[in-house]
Amino acid sequence: MEVIPAIDLLGGKCVRLYQGKYDRETIYSDDPIEVAEKWVRLGARRLHIVDLDGAKTGIPVNLEIIEAIRNSVPALIQVGGGIRSMETAITMKSIGIERVIVGTAAIEQTELIETVCDKFGPDYLVISMDARDEYVAVKGWLQNSDTPVHKLLEDMSELGVRRFMYTDITKDGTLTGPNFNAIGNLMKLTKHPIIAAGGISTLDHIKRLSSLGIEAAIVGKAIYTGDVDLADAVRLTDN
Repeated sequence: MEVIPAIDLLGGKCVRLYQGKYDRETIYSDDPIEVAEKWVRLGARRLHIVDLDGAKTGIPVNLEIIEAIRNSVPALIQVGGGIRSMETAITMKSIGIERVIVGTAAIEQTELIETVCDKFGPDYLVISMDARDEYVAVKGWLQNSDTPVHKLLEDMSELGVRRFMYTDITKDGTLTGPNFNAIGNLMKLTKHPIIAAGGISTLDHIKRLSSLGIEAAIVGKAIYTGDVDLADAVRLTDN
C-alpha cells in the first residue's frame, strides 16, 4: 500500500479543513512548494493536491502553484478540485499531472468521464467518492447529491473507470480514525483499486487500512500536526 501526503490549497496557502468546512480552516504554511519538497524528502513518491478554491468555484484557481510544485519535485502528482471540463483535464496533463481526481463531474457530467477515459486512458482518472451519510457530496462538499456511494462506484465502473477514491467527510480532518467498515464494504464491491482518505491519525490506522487491501491511503492533517511521521509511515508500508 502507498502512503500519499495531502496538500490542500486555499488562497495560495497550504491548509487543512475540518470535515471539509471552509470556515474551519487551519493554515499550516504560506509556502506549499516548500511543503511538497519536505514530504518528498521524507519519502513520498506521490503527492495528493486539492485545489479547494477550485472545488468551490468549479475551475482551478491555484494552477500556478500546482505547476510550480510539479516543477519542483520528482514525485508523481494527482490533482483534484475544479476538474469539471475537458479543457481543464487537458491543461493538467500538459503541465505533467499524472492523475486527475473528479468528483462533482462524475455526478453531473458523465459524458466528460467517458471522454477523459477515451482520450487519456483510465489510468489518468480517479473518481472521488466523497461520502456524507453514505451519499456522495459535490461542489467542494458544499452540496449533497441523492447518489449513494455504491451506485456511483457501479455507474463509473460501467463507463470504464478503473480507480476510485473514498473519503468519509465526517472523518476528514478530525484525527478520529477512518471509516473502516465503509472502506471494507467498498472493497467487497469491486476489484478496482481504492484509495482511502479521512481520519487517519496513527500508524495503526495505516496498518489496518493496508490489511483491507486498498491501493493507497491519503494522509493529511496527521502529518501536519505530527501525529503521524510521514517517513515512518512510508517505511511501514514499504515493508
